[in-house]
Amino acid sequence: MPTKAEMKKKTQPKLKLRQGDPVVIIAGKDKGEKGYIAKISPEENKAYVLKDNPDNPDAPLPLNAVIKHKKAKFQGEQSDRLRIPSPIHVSNLMLLEPDKSEPSRVGRRKEGGKTVRYAKKTGKTLNDQPLIDKD
Repeated sequence: MPTKAEMKKKTQPKLKLRQGDPVVIIAGKDKGEKGYIAKISPEENKAYVLKDNPDNPDAPLPLNAVIKHKKAKFQGEQSDRLRIPSPIHVSNLMLLEPDKSEPSRVGRRKEGGKTVRYAKKTGKTLNDQPLIDKD
C-alpha cells in the first residue's frame, strides 16, 4: 500500500513535443525563430533548441543562447566569447506542421489501439519517430 508521501507526489504530464520535432519559438528573445529540439527534459519541462547553420552544417546554431566569456589562460592565447545553448520552457515552443511549416497545437487520439499525436490545425497524424537523431 502506498504511503501518504507517495500518494501526494504529482505525476508529470506527458509532453507533446519530442526530440527532433521542428518547432517555432513563440515567446522570449528569439521569438519567431524556427529550429528543432535537440534535447528535452520532461522533469523540468525544458528543451534545447538548435537551428541549421548554412555556413557549417556540422555545427548547428543554438537558439535562446547565452554568451559566456572565456578568459585567456596562457600568453599568446586569445580570450573568446562562446555561445552556449540555454534551455527554454516547452510552453514557449509550438510545433511546426511538417507539410506547411505553420505552427499548430498538438493533441492526442487513439488510432488502431495506439495513442498518436496529431496537429490540431489540420488533423493530420504526426510521425512519432524523431526526425533528427542527435545522440
